[in-house]
Amino acid sequence: MNTTNPLSNKRTLITGGSKGIGRAIALAFSHAGAAVALSSRTLADAQIVAGEIIAAGGQAIPFACDVTELEQIAAMRTALLEQWGGVDILVNNAGIAGSHKFLGHPDELWHQILNVNLNGLYYVTKAFVPEMVEKKWGRIINIASVSSKVGAKYVAAYTASKHGVLGLTRALAVELTPHITVNAICPGYVDTPMTDTAIKNMTTRTQMTPEQARAFLEKTNPQGRLIEPDEVAAVALLLASDSARGITGQAINVDGGAVMF
Repeated sequence: MNTTNPLSNKRTLITGGSKGIGRAIALAFSHAGAAVALSSRTLADAQIVAGEIIAAGGQAIPFACDVTELEQIAAMRTALLEQWGGVDILVNNAGIAGSHKFLGHPDELWHQILNVNLNGLYYVTKAFVPEMVEKKWGRIINIASVSSKVGAKYVAAYTASKHGVLGLTRALAVELTPHITVNAICPGYVDTPMTDTAIKNMTTRTQMTPEQARAFLEKTNPQGRLIEPDEVAAVALLLASDSARGITGQAINVDGGAVMF
């Protein structure tokens, strides 16, 4: 294996690649030698990260893609088939969060979260896995959550969606072996714009200050801090490499020990 550029000559697609965890993974993969395609619902956001990669001497293609829209996924697939012949590594990172008490839970919120977090992952994976099967090599990395493993108040839809991601990860790992590995990464609260939104919602619904809300989330981690996006990217980089060919069907926690199984 090329230890300097372990992903040299690998073609990667990262959904939700413009911010937070997705951006960190895109930069890490490019630094490791991969060609990186990244999508965002807003093309301008994807272009910013692609520009960073290109400015550093890497190869990147930005896409506007809503993972719930089959036509947009198909267009992205067609473009990548024409330009690259497919992808070797797929990182399903696109996702949303939202909270509400189960009593009176809005059906719209339920469907929205399940559609993006679970259906979207299914649609994108289904679109890009055929070339991996044909080539007999592939890596699928699903960004799940500690909510894939435990429940919590007021996040029924998010928790259900992430439990679904873990179930799909395990099913595909069995079905696509031996040439394709499928794994999930399960972060705790990460220092990202999504967590900033959660903090804002907490201050709106409670009498907490932003500082108190952030401290509350930090305490969910036994290490007393938020996880950094680069920590999740480091695990994704390992799972994408040849060194991890024996790792499949796993759900790796990056949570400071919050979930001990």
